[in-house]
Amino acid sequence: MYGLVNKAIEDMICKYHGEDTWEKIKEKAELEDIDFFVAMDAYSDDVTYGLVKAVCEVLGMPAEEVLTAFGEYWVTYTAEEGYGELLATAGQSLPQFIENLDNLHARVGLSFPQLRPPAFECEHKSEKSLELHYESTRQGLAPMVIGLLHGLGKRFHTEIDVTQTSFREQGDAHDIFSIKYNDAHADDQ
Repeated sequence: MYGLVNKAIEDMICKYHGEDTWEKIKEKAELEDIDFFVAMDAYSDDVTYGLVKAVCEVLGMPAEEVLTAFGEYWVTYTAEEGYGELLATAGQSLPQFIENLDNLHARVGLSFPQLRPPAFECEHKSEKSLELHYESTRQGLAPMVIGLLHGLGKRFHTEIDVTQTSFREQGDAHDIFSIKYNDAHADDQ
C-alpha cells in the first residue's frame, strides 16, 4: 500500500491517542526505524497490516473496530491532504459517489502507478437503497469499507445504514453491503 495510507493511520492515532501511543505502536510493529512515511512511495502490505495489528494490541481494540474507524477517518483525511477536489469530481451525492468509486480509483492510479485498488459494483435497489459489491486482492478490509461508507455519509450529510450481507472471509465470492440512505440529493443522480 502507499505511504499515504500509513501516514493516515499515524495521523489518526496521534490525533486521538497522542504521539506517545504512536511511538508504542511503531515499536510493536517493529517500525521504530521509520521516521515518517512518504505518501507517494509504495510499501509492502505487511507494513500496513502490521500497523493495524499493533494498533489493536496497544489500544486493546478488535481489528474490525480499528479498520472501521480508519475507513471513516480516511474520507476526511484524504480531503484535507489535497485530494478534496478529486473527491468532489466523483459525485455530488452519496449514491453518485459510490457509483463512481472505480472511476475515482482509475484517476488516483494516474498519480499512484503501483495502485492495486479494489473493484466496486453498485446495484440500485430502490430510490433510497443500493447494494455495493466489493472485490479486493487484499484480505480482511471489509470493515474499512463500512467505515468509508459512514465517512461518505457524513461528507454528504446523508444518514446511512450499512449491513454486510455477503462475506468473503466466510467463503463467499466477494463482500456485499446493503446500504439504505436518506439523501435529499438522491434524485440528482
